[in-house]
Amino acid sequence: MTQRINYVQQSPELFKKFYEFSGAVKECSIEQSTRDLVTLRASQMNGCAFCVDMHVKEAKIHGERELRTHHVAIWRESTLFSPRERAALAWTEVLTHIPEHGVPDELYERVHEQFSDQELSDLTYAIMEINGWNRANVAFRTVPGTADKAFGLDKANLS
Repeated sequence: MTQRINYVQQSPELFKKFYEFSGAVKECSIEQSTRDLVTLRASQMNGCAFCVDMHVKEAKIHGERELRTHHVAIWRESTLFSPRERAALAWTEVLTHIPEHGVPDELYERVHEQFSDQELSDLTYAIMEINGWNRANVAFRTVPGTADKAFGLDKANLS
């Protein structure tokens, strides 16, 4: 396997700005528990091992029930998610893998029933943010768990 570059070291100013954007997303109108589900689902869909690992640990630290993190991949069949969480997960999926003809009106309307205008906009930015991180970490094959101490993820007590 080819060794990949460290994108943080190669583009420190861009990393810093994107990290600042991530900090702003954390202050948005979408509750932490929903953001945890969204980041985990997008990371699963994108095959980002580093981010799946990170977001499972973050969710545990934030108090998420372990079974719900396992059910994110099967959220449509699971009974563990609220209508609002289901809408967020559906919005995550459609914006992570945008269909050829865009976002269907029916889905937009269903999601907008659960989220105010600002919340829907904030949710969209949260999905944009995690998809950006996923793309960088997939491209450069960032190893899961390598930033646990730096991000305080060792507090999850998962190994």
